[in-house]
Amino acid sequence: MGEVPIAAAAFVGTHFLLSHPLRAPIVSRLGERGFLGVYSLVAAVTLGWLVFAYRAAPLAAPLWPVGDTLWAVATAMMLLASVLFMGSLVGNPALPDPGGQQRPPVEPRGVFAITRHPMMWSFALWGAAHILVYPQPANIVLAGAIVVLALVGAHLQDRKKARHQPDSWPQWMARTSFLPFAARRSIRGLGGHALGGGVVVWLAATWAHIPLAGWAAGVWRWIA
Repeated sequence: MGEVPIAAAAFVGTHFLLSHPLRAPIVSRLGERGFLGVYSLVAAVTLGWLVFAYRAAPLAAPLWPVGDTLWAVATAMMLLASVLFMGSLVGNPALPDPGGQQRPPVEPRGVFAITRHPMMWSFALWGAAHILVYPQPANIVLAGAIVVLALVGAHLQDRKKARHQPDSWPQWMARTSFLPFAARRSIRGLGGHALGGGVVVWLAATWAHIPLAGWAAGVWRWIA
């Protein structure tokens, strides 16, 4: 795997450090714009290192056989991930709010009735699906880093939001669930941007594996 584990640790570790313990001291010295500049630079450098290390890693024997069953599971996971991601783009109280006015809604609707962190879970499901169907050591490290970054990041985000919004975020946590479908709420208001947009993204992203990677993914595996 070469440098892949080191680069993955640098990418994930610097993200957590800059997002949490180092954010306040950097903002106090450089301001919000200066912090965003430092954060973006470090993220770009460590991500570039991770991509370079991944591409340089030699192929190894797959760690387990991959058949139609695993492909079917991964395909369903990616559909859910796409719906969660598209739904998270509208009305997401966890997204950055420069004005500081955004508050959680009274009742969770749509993808937020599934989990209060739909975007983070979409990334985690992406990582898990790619581990299932591409069991190369380097890929497992890279995709595993995405899973850790998404889920640990979501947990840390809950803690930070609870500190900064003590009058609303703990109540939002009580009305929603971290784990998908754990709150046992009816999924209301799953609009076209989530369901329809998710299906479009799912089909397009899985089809893109054909020209970009040279092999079919998702439903295209059975159609192409």
